[in-house]
Amino acid sequence: SLFLDSQIVKWNIDAAIKFHNGDKAVQYVVDRIDVHYQPGHISADMGETKEAGGQFLAVGCKFSKDRFLPVGPMHPENEQLIDIRGEKMVLLADHPVHPEPHDFIIVKRDLIRTRQVGVLDAHPLAVKDAKESGVTRDGNKVTVKIASQAPAYSLREFELQVGDEVTLILTNLDKVEDLSHGFAIPKYDINFVVNPLETKSVTFKADKPGVFWCYCTHFCHALHMN
Repeated sequence: SLFLDSQIVKWNIDAAIKFHNGDKAVQYVVDRIDVHYQPGHISADMGETKEAGGQFLAVGCKFSKDRFLPVGPMHPENEQLIDIRGEKMVLLADHPVHPEPHDFIIVKRDLIRTRQVGVLDAHPLAVKDAKESGVTRDGNKVTVKIASQAPAYSLREFELQVGDEVTLILTNLDKVEDLSHGFAIPKYDINFVVNPLETKSVTFKADKPGVFWCYCTHFCHALHMN
């Protein structure tokens, strides 16, 4: 990538070696293509593996803030996809990305195996039944176990003492794909998402007296707000 020239250049390595060794007549630049603009990081398909394909190139462009609508204090910049298979490179697509795009990879689709619904046994602290919910104490260390199943948490409230170190464990017992739950305690800056059959935990110090509301942040049911 040529940062100042805002170009991607395809080289013939063998010819470049000959030129370096003194053959000034050889043409070592095969092709150039303009990008928008000032490219920094680039990545070819499967380029970080032994199965490097050399067919497509992702280009992270900097200072390209006029390509897409501004959406806040940090304006989107531009990532471009280039077909590098033929003698002439071809620009295929532009995409808005977070400012100053850095690390990205292109991998074969069949290597991506997503999990749409979690595995309950994958987390050793999973609350496998709502009946396991509750509060246990060991000195000032308190564990709160909660299960979520649309449209409710298994504990509607729990009490702590000021100064307690609290570990809250939440398991989403719903098995429906995309039926995620959230858990937020705004006054303690806690907010996380638990996907179907997933377990997550958070530890915090209960250092403020008072009553604090807990919220599910993901709409899950017609009775979600109740």
